Amino acid sequence: MATEHLSPLDLAFWRIESATHPMHLGALAVFEAAPPGPDADPAGGPGADAAVRAAELLTARCTAVPGLRRRIHDVLLPIGAAAWSSDEGFDPARHVFLVHTDDPEAAAGPLMARPLDRARPPWEAHVLAGPDPRSFAVLFKFHHALADGLGALALAAMLFDEGPPVRGPARPVPAPQPPGSALRNLPGVLAARVQDVGQALEIGASVARAGLPLGVPAALTAAGPARTGTRAVAGLALQLDDVNRIRKVAGGTVNDVLIALVAGALRRWLVGRGDPEPEGPGPRALIPVSRRRPGGAAKYGNRLSGYLLRLPLDEPDPLLRLDRVRSGMDRNKEAGPARGAGAVALLADHVHPLGHRLGGPLVAQAARLLFDVLVTSVPLPSFTFSLGGSRVREVYPLAPLARGHALAVAVSTYQGTVHYGLVADAAAVPDLADLAEALRAELAEFVREVS
Repeated sequence: MATEHLSPLDLAFWRIESATHPMHLGALAVFEAAPPGPDADPAGGPGADAAVRAAELLTARCTAVPGLRRRIHDVLLPIGAAAWSSDEGFDPARHVFLVHTDDPEAAAGPLMARPLDRARPPWEAHVLAGPDPRSFAVLFKFHHALADGLGALALAAMLFDEGPPVRGPARPVPAPQPPGSALRNLPGVLAARVQDVGQALEIGASVARAGLPLGVPAALTAAGPARTGTRAVAGLALQLDDVNRIRKVAGGTVNDVLIALVAGALRRWLVGRGDPEPEGPGPRALIPVSRRRPGGAAKYGNRLSGYLLRLPLDEPDPLLRLDRVRSGMDRNKEAGPARGAGAVALLADHVHPLGHRLGGPLVAQAARLLFDVLVTSVPLPSFTFSLGGSRVREVYPLAPLARGHALAVAVSTYQGTVHYGLVADAAAVPDLADLAEALRAELAEFVREVS
């Protein structure tokens, strides 16, 4: 069987990881506990029984998902490359954990700070049994080399109860090449290489033009408090109907409104904590863009590009702020996801595997020079997920935090609700809950403006 090497972008995510900056993404799913069964312990409550049941189901089901049994190992050739292989000693107990905690959201922060075991399939599921007998939570962690947001969703969906079909990750199968095909294809390959080099130079020039941050609040850059590798997590649920009302009155897309809410919340939060009124160019938000075909099956690994957008924190009017976000996103869309500084992820395709191995730490250090905050959206299906009969009530996506960054924002919509998942360096941003509340207050002000 042909060796399945990691793609250049997957390899980049694998190589830039460090002990204090793990490169896994996650999701905190909050479940509404199903009623206890006839043999349940009455003293335990439905939440405790459901959490134990959930851990048992995840442990049993994960063995049947091939994508969750794959590990990454180095290979001799090409030098610096890595490949996938099946973990013959796969042990579900090393991936599924039952955690009793007084505060599931608070527990998620330290768990997100802990790197995945690189010698095993790079994923974990932590079932968080809290004091509320009516619910429990599950924190899923998937290394970014294993999957992007859509791929992680497809993998996690295979662990839930049976529901509407979710197309899972498709394993790439190299097409057999007839004898002599390499020579016949050489002109086309060379032409493609020339085009690739041209695209790489264009992206590199765009990155250079983006420049270093000017006037960006210290709380969002490496000039702020020392980065400790600790993590804090906060989640906020808002009504999608309110977002749609803003969109219909003020224009733009739902995503434009969600980004504008982030910009307004950051402004509100920074001023509220005593920072000067924002002026000049705002922080550069990296907006990941999926390069997968709509309706196609999610694949292992990553198919990502991105847009780079200045967040207009200096604009006090929420409607004008949305207009500036919409204009910036329209310019990005006109250029396309394969052009501009936000497409920096595509440069990974032009780096030799040895370059990823040797240059990974340097690339990780350079992240703060490319963007200041990550704002990513993860679409979720419209149907209801459940596990052991317990229904998923809330889903908070959690993005990895790059070296030198203090904050990452992820957002998804599920069952008519917008879920913001915030991940921050716990020392640099000790008031993350205040930022979550600033998002709520920003939405309320927006709704008043359009009413």
